[in-house]
Amino acid sequence: MSTDTYVVSPVFFGGGNIGDLAINGTINDLAMCGAAAKYLTLGFVLEEGLKMTEFWDILLSIKAACEAAGVNIVTGDTKVVERGKGDKIFINTTGIGIVHPKANIDADNIKAGDKIILSGPLARHGITIMSHRQGLQFESTISSGTRPLNKIVLSLLDEFGEKIHFLRDPTRGGLATVLNEIAAGAKLGIDIAQKNMSVEEEVSGACEMLGLDPMYVANEGLFVAVVDHSVADAVLDRLNEWEHGEMASIIGEMTIDHPRQVIMKSLIGGRRVVNMLPGEQLPRIC
Repeated sequence: MSTDTYVVSPVFFGGGNIGDLAINGTINDLAMCGAAAKYLTLGFVLEEGLKMTEFWDILLSIKAACEAAGVNIVTGDTKVVERGKGDKIFINTTGIGIVHPKANIDADNIKAGDKIILSGPLARHGITIMSHRQGLQFESTISSGTRPLNKIVLSLLDEFGEKIHFLRDPTRGGLATVLNEIAAGAKLGIDIAQKNMSVEEEVSGACEMLGLDPMYVANEGLFVAVVDHSVADAVLDRLNEWEHGEMASIIGEMTIDHPRQVIMKSLIGGRRVVNMLPGEQLPRIC
């Protein structure tokens, strides 16, 4: 079971809105535990004055997200607050899932030599939200990347089972925070290579303009997998076959050196410690 409350601002953004974000977010939280979401609850807090056309668009996105993921909403609730006491709409979703019979997702399973795989390009969601807030425009549209991950994760578990040692989606705090949490939980070090981490050109340019490090920017529809080295190439091949996985890559590995630290080899060959993000870089990101 997993629950989360969504307060993203703006409500509508490139590639999605608060509706599909709320559905996909809870589905993905369950998927990272090796569970297939089956049933969701849905709660709304609406601000007086919310346009019915906007609410309808959000509902249609919720419907489409549920259909794409194969989940059902079984109960819900709606409350309305006075104008000025909310920000259009807040959503809570709670999901119940069934754990895959081959899943054994636990930091205790991680060992030295395990490979770390990133399922796609970094920082799209955070930069999408920030660009909408700042009124930034780019030659091509940057979109969030919000999507359900349950089907691809379950297919990996079908094929590779307990060789998938750990899963996590790098939302708040981005990839850097997740890697530090993995290193701390496994009591091992992590070596990563910057050249292996995908960042789309428009996103990279926006990060540079805004003074943001893509490793610390929030993501949606993206996950990190720690897998046994013996299946790493096969897992990557499977991800590359996925419609959203053409930019998936092996970004590093677990090591007995420098326990509880993440060390990155930069594009110019230097090495630096990647620390946990102190505080919150971008509030109301989801």
